[in-house]
Amino acid sequence: MKDAYSIGIEEEYFLVDANTKLVTRDMPKTFLDIAKKAINGQTMGEFLQSQCEVATLPHHDIRTAHAELRHLRQTVARIAADHGLAILAAGTHPTADWSRSQQSEGERYDAVMDDLQMIGQRNMLCGLHVHVELPDPDDRVDVMCRMLPYLPLIIALANSSPFWRSRPTGLMGYRLAAYDELPRTGVPELLRTKKEFEAYVDSLVKAGVMQDASYIWWSMRPSLKHPTLELRAPDVPTLVDDSIAIAALWRSLARRLVRNPSLNRDISAVTRAIVVENKWRAQRYGVHGSFVSDNGAVPVADFVDQVVEETSEDAEALGCLAEMQRCRAIVGSGTSADAQMAVFEKFGKSAGRARALSAVTDWLAATTLQ
Repeated sequence: MKDAYSIGIEEEYFLVDANTKLVTRDMPKTFLDIAKKAINGQTMGEFLQSQCEVATLPHHDIRTAHAELRHLRQTVARIAADHGLAILAAGTHPTADWSRSQQSEGERYDAVMDDLQMIGQRNMLCGLHVHVELPDPDDRVDVMCRMLPYLPLIIALANSSPFWRSRPTGLMGYRLAAYDELPRTGVPELLRTKKEFEAYVDSLVKAGVMQDASYIWWSMRPSLKHPTLELRAPDVPTLVDDSIAIAALWRSLARRLVRNPSLNRDISAVTRAIVVENKWRAQRYGVHGSFVSDNGAVPVADFVDQVVEETSEDAEALGCLAEMQRCRAIVGSGTSADAQMAVFEKFGKSAGRARALSAVTDWLAATTLQ
């Protein structure tokens, strides 16, 4: 559908013991088989057996996407419960020990693990991916390049990974600190055209570094499998409403950039370097921090207001204005990372670290299905 800006949403979850909320090491095969049948193949295993993924169909109506995503979460959770399991939507599991992780079966996974070695085993991380289809798929690299300044904001809004291996990290979003150990991750290179992107991909393929462009794991990328620009940076939000808000923002920004080809056209190496710094600030401070700009520090809250205001016309045209405006509410009430730290601090003062971490995982399990 030309100019439709249809979206598809993918979420990754941790599979945990229903009682202890400890991450499971081995996924029951019957769980995935039953889940695939129940939702028409829209659930999949992930790189590690402690994780699973769901994917919506493409949608033009944001409310239909919202309803389907909620249905997918609830269906997978119900089937998990039949196996004595539960699902947690968070960028990192607060107490998971990556050294006990078990790789899923599959030739691609075997090849990736052989290449990545220990950092592949450390990939016990769950993200949110949002695909948006542009009117002309050849514009995806150009739009990706001009989207760079908004990337840190999206990361800040989605933070849900303040813990790693049973300790608070001091970061609101630790997941990308671990994920960016992998090659071909992080902020995309400053490529401006489809021709430049294809030249980069061809060089790596010819050198035997990778088989195809699906092995590029940047924070956003032109999807190989779909004719979409794929957002990959965010932690998976614990609240499904927050996932929808971020999807609405991504979709609206894509439309704005397509319809305004001069916007961010002058992006430079300096701009990209500032994006990299702001990405770190998003991970460290979340929605309570500030970003570097040409005019000094800009509070994240102010940047959200600016972006929402500038993109409101596009969001309204796409029928997702209310959903995008929720990004302001996320700043006001805090992200999943804020809530997790509040629970941890509340119980940590009176009951100790172990009880506090258990309270966090209980909160995550309950809120994932809220």
